[in-house]
Amino acid sequence: MAEETLKEIAELELPFRRRARIREVSYPSGLRMVRLVLMEGKRITQVDLDPDTARQLSAILATAADGAATDTVQ
Repeated sequence: MAEETLKEIAELELPFRRRARIREVSYPSGLRMVRLVLMEGKRITQVDLDPDTARQLSAILATAADGAATDTVQ
């Protein structure tokens, strides 16, 4: 597996004793991803997002948090 460089961006305490970490992941090739790590007890789910997908997710979450979410699934 390629060597990756991690930069911690944020760690959030979530409801029901869960946590989320957001990291920037960089590879020697120049590839950059945003890594979302969700932790629930011993269970860990890790998702790497390209910049465009991270922006889309950010916009969807902001809309949902403002109470303007729609029933449309993309």
